[in-house]
Amino acid sequence: MGKITVETCEIEGLKIITPTVFKDARGYFIETYNYNDFKEAGIDQVFVQDNQSASTKGVLRGLHFQIQYPQDKLVRVLSGEVYDVAVDLRKDSPTYGQWYGVLLSAENKKQFFVPKNFAHGFYVVSDYAEFAYKCSDFYHPNDEGGIAWDDPEIGIKWPVPEGTQPILSAKDTGREGIAAFTEKYRR
Repeated sequence: MGKITVETCEIEGLKIITPTVFKDARGYFIETYNYNDFKEAGIDQVFVQDNQSASTKGVLRGLHFQIQYPQDKLVRVLSGEVYDVAVDLRKDSPTYGQWYGVLLSAENKKQFFVPKNFAHGFYVVSDYAEFAYKCSDFYHPNDEGGIAWDDPEIGIKWPVPEGTQPILSAKDTGREGIAAFTEKYRR
């Protein structure tokens, strides 16, 4: 191994991956994904789709999840900086409804592994950010759900400056909180 360092988080299943950066006078090289290294580190998923988005400062995307076709995600930032969050939605988990956040940036090159049955979202801290993620299942447009980014029951401490509101998509405006999710899906 040796090409990646894997940190576990307070919520079981979430992992922060830091790749080894090989620098010289020309710049740097990193291996962002190697199935064998990830498998050795306990992340034994096959990814079938890569996605990429670009956002400006203040954009908040999330909290999204897939209902019938849950996905493992491996996320990273190509340019800029985001605060990335996962919320545990696993039915029988002792940390159900709890969240974990990590700062991902082009500079720190960290990646965040978010397993199936977590809601996921991020807030753009820098002026501009490009965000990339691998998924273990294909996107099914009619299978996406969401939870309110500001649900007080979850209590995420987003780095949104006081007196401002994040920029949200129409679908992320007016989402219900985790209590509605629990009633609908966690039976």
